Amino acid sequence: MTSQLLSSSSLLSSSIPTLGSHLPPPNSLHFLQPSRPNPRLLRAPWKGGTLRPAKSKISITCLAADRGGAARWASWIPRRVYPEKILRLISGATSSPICQFIESPRTFLHCIDPRIKLVWLLALVVLPARSHIYMRFGLVLYLSILSIWILPTHIWMDQLGRVALLSGILFIMLGFGSDGVPPLVQLRTPPASLSGLSCLPSSLAGYAYTIMKLGPLQFTRKGLSVASTSACLTFTIFQSASLCLMTTTPEQLASAFRWFMVPLTFIGVPVAEIILTLLLSLRFINLVFDEVRNVALGIVARRIQWHKLTIMETLDVCFMYVHRIFKNIFSHAEQISKAMVARGFRGGSNTHKIYLFSESSLGIGDFLSLLCLLGLIGAAILSEQLLF
Repeated sequence: MTSQLLSSSSLLSSSIPTLGSHLPPPNSLHFLQPSRPNPRLLRAPWKGGTLRPAKSKISITCLAADRGGAARWASWIPRRVYPEKILRLISGATSSPICQFIESPRTFLHCIDPRIKLVWLLALVVLPARSHIYMRFGLVLYLSILSIWILPTHIWMDQLGRVALLSGILFIMLGFGSDGVPPLVQLRTPPASLSGLSCLPSSLAGYAYTIMKLGPLQFTRKGLSVASTSACLTFTIFQSASLCLMTTTPEQLASAFRWFMVPLTFIGVPVAEIILTLLLSLRFINLVFDEVRNVALGIVARRIQWHKLTIMETLDVCFMYVHRIFKNIFSHAEQISKAMVARGFRGGSNTHKIYLFSESSLGIGDFLSLLCLLGLIGAAILSEQLLF
């Protein structure tokens, strides 16, 4: 039995040829690679035997880093900003007094006559635009040191940071934007070699119109002049006005304006109405900032789940916030008008006596401040003539 099985297995093995016995050696024959179909051309349904190009699809995949952490591109994706963060920023920005009178600590700037302060404000508006760049940055440094000396720590840190950020952004934008892109123009005059004129010698002092290049943009001397003038003027206007309002009561400012505007009454200018409007405006600034802060804090205290709201519901809350602010402001204005009517005001500023509680006496500090102002104006004039 075993002999029959062995004979049958030998017959089976001899009848099935092996693959290696029929293939020639690889050195004796070159194998042809099978032709691969072009993935961009697919045979369409029968339309005259034409071929139609296939639409290529591009798939983009984002892979994490090889070291197991998140990829760098993941940190670049902006996360969703909820309105609660914006409301917290608004409430924090208006928490410090802005353009409000600070009674304590009392400094020498509180004792300066308000008329001299107005003259200083006018000079600080004109000087940055008409003086040298050194004087502009000198005025910025002077106002910064004066703010640190006069104002409390939490107030000057908040104010100087915001004003410096605004001025810095303005400086960068105007520095690279005013003369940043060079014009592609061709000179109409022929070069000196063709006209027979001698070439101009190069500057020995190393003068260069272009100060810095940043890609296609360039920072030139014209851009530096425009940017420094605008940034320094913005800083001086905001910070000087803030210092004046924080060290002077609204009644003193209204009295100083009336002293300067008295000659305009001879030509029919309603000085009394203008002064009353100015006084009410200065008193109303505090109410506006208080209402903006209180309404923002009220919405934040309600702990609204912003991620569960739709876009329309979020816009509805924002519109309600603005509506509440204006409603409270108009309510305060109505209360002020009722209080003025109850005190006898009937709309005529000439017939109604306004007590401003102003003191017109000048002291030693006022004369010293006038001398400093004259010295500053003289230094600005000399710098314009000598340094240009």
